[in-house]
Amino acid sequence: MILRAWKAEDMSLFAKMNRDVRVMRYFPSILTAEQTESFYNRIQTEFERNGWGLYAVELKSNGIFIGYVGLHEIGFDANFTPGIEIGWRLAADYHNQGLATEAAKEVLKLAKEKGLQRLYSFTAKQNSPSERVMQKIGMTKAGEFEHPNLSSDSPLRTHVLYQIDL
Repeated sequence: MILRAWKAEDMSLFAKMNRDVRVMRYFPSILTAEQTESFYNRIQTEFERNGWGLYAVELKSNGIFIGYVGLHEIGFDANFTPGIEIGWRLAADYHNQGLATEAAKEVLKLAKEKGLQRLYSFTAKQNSPSERVMQKIGMTKAGEFEHPNLSSDSPLRTHVLYQIDL
């Protein structure tokens, strides 16, 4: 696979991925087209400001956009913020193939080259597939926290937190 800058033609597949309940099952809801566009704009702003961000992931074999893996500024207050998260989201057809792990390992190398010293990753406690990626890339569990952007009655509110020093 290839980590690359985003292309305009990625947007339709990105929006489709963000509407897929299989992809978004550990998030509070699927994303509307407007929410996807807003997220895309935040991604582009981070690249412009920092020189890094959430990279588009493309399959080498056919050039198809399958999701993103990369770095993202944590956008809420917690005892570990401010900080940088390493994160991923791939289309459901590409889950459980080791692609997120492979791409995340490359992003860790890039983050070190960019001079970043510590990265975090977090997900809803139920999201064991994503937690396994965190473990496979060498992150250490730092604990659990209640995500401040989720309501107290949300079944997704409790998150696992991992970190890695580069």
